[in-house]
This record gives sequence, C-alpha cells and structure tokens, in this order.
Amino acid sequence: MKIAIITGASSGMGREFVRQLSGYVTVDEVWVIARRENALLELSQECPYPIRPIALDLCSQENFSRLSALLEEIKPDIRLLVNAAGFGKFGKFQNVPLEEDLRMIDLNCKALLTMTRLCLPYMHEGSHILQVDSMSAFQPVPYIATYGATKAFVLSYTRAILPELKKAGIRIMAMNPFWVKTEFFDHAFATNGSEVQNYICFYEAKDVVATGLHDLYKTKKQVSVHGFIAKGQRLLVKLMPHSFVMKVWINQQKKPKNDPRAK
Repeated sequence: MKIAIITGASSGMGREFVRQLSGYVTVDEVWVIARRENALLELSQECPYPIRPIALDLCSQENFSRLSALLEEIKPDIRLLVNAAGFGKFGKFQNVPLEEDLRMIDLNCKALLTMTRLCLPYMHEGSHILQVDSMSAFQPVPYIATYGATKAFVLSYTRAILPELKKAGIRIMAMNPFWVKTEFFDHAFATNGSEVQNYICFYEAKDVVATGLHDLYKTKKQVSVHGFIAKGQRLLVKLMPHSFVMKVWINQQKKPKNDPRAK
C-alpha cells in the first residue's frame, strides 16, 4: 500500500499539505498525525484519498511505539513524509517556562528526527521527505531563542543526510517559510511575550505550501523559500554579521505593533 504521512495535520500548513498533495503524489491512503483527533477526522472531506487519523502527542517519545507497530504491521510504501508539526514561543528567553522550551526541542527536533528514522525503512527510490523549517534557521533570533535554535537543527540535519539519502534515490528538502498566517501565533503569544510585535510581511499557508511542494518535486533545491522578501532576507543574513542582523531585528520590534491575529 502506498501512503503519505503528514504530521501537524490538524491545522495550518500541515492541513494545507493534505489539501494539495494530490497534485504531486498518488497514494492509496494518507496518514495524518496530530493531537486533535476530531480535526484529523474532518480532513476526510478535504482530501481525495482515504484518511487514516492517528492521534498522537509527538512531544512524548513513548507515543512513537504505536506508530512503529502500525508501520511494522502494514509495511506500507511511504511515498511522501511531511514533518510539519512544530511550535514556538515569543518572549525573553528567561521568561519562557523551561517546560515549554523542552517541549519545543521535543517536538521541533526529536519528533522530526524520530519520524524520519521510523519512516525511512519503508521508503524507496522515488520517495520524498519535506521538513517544515523556518527562516529563523538562518540566524539567531532574540525573543524566539529556543525556537530559532531548533529550526537551525532541522536545517543542518536535513542538509547533512541529503547526500546519504540521494544514494538511495530518496529526495529530502527543508522548507523555510517566513511569517505565515496560521495558529502558530496563538501558541507563540501564549507566554505573554510582548517583545515580538512587528513583522515585515505575512504569507498565506496555501501559497507557501504550493511553493514547497513544487520545489520538492520539480526542482533540486535543498531549501525552499517562498516570497521575494523572504528570499531577500535569506541572502542578506548570509552576507551580514549575525551581531548586525540581531540588532536590526531588535530595533524592528520597537516599531508599532502589527498583530497577525487582527488581520
């Protein structure tokens, strides 16, 4: 049985991947993973393929045993893996609760690595992996310190295993979106951090996902970045000293607030 697996599928970009994947891959079933089972069940109305909802909290390594057993039982041919689960928190690093920092590491890094490792034995030549990363992977980001660090891990990890997977005919790519209008902000503001309040631009999830899938299947890019402004920033932070980049970012946050939740 040919399948696609998408984590973080209950909302945001994860959900959008479910809507758009039929334009790029043909499978018998889509396995969607997130904590909210009701939201996963709703996806059956938005996807042309049969949906298998798997309600799991990927912050806990113990929960992966259920997925591992299911893979071993069915032995599917995984044609696409999208690791879209992740979250961030805004605020001064010492004000973000330690347990939230650790959960970010568990979900953004450990869960992504575990999903990749669990799925690879069931992937073959022509299979694809898309790791949802972030523009913050390219620079240190004050007031989003732990989140940015986890995304730097995702970028480095993805690039490092790329040549090894290429030998097996498996394509892997990091997708590094800028600010996207999703539930990310609801979680990020939950720590009451007011330090991050000004954003250069916002993109729509459907547009970012469309670019990511196109780049994964139609190009040989290691990294997918959507939007002219985002591409320009990626180039600039590559050329400028990190100390200067961080200073610009901090000064930007002193400008008037443009809260994405009000849009």
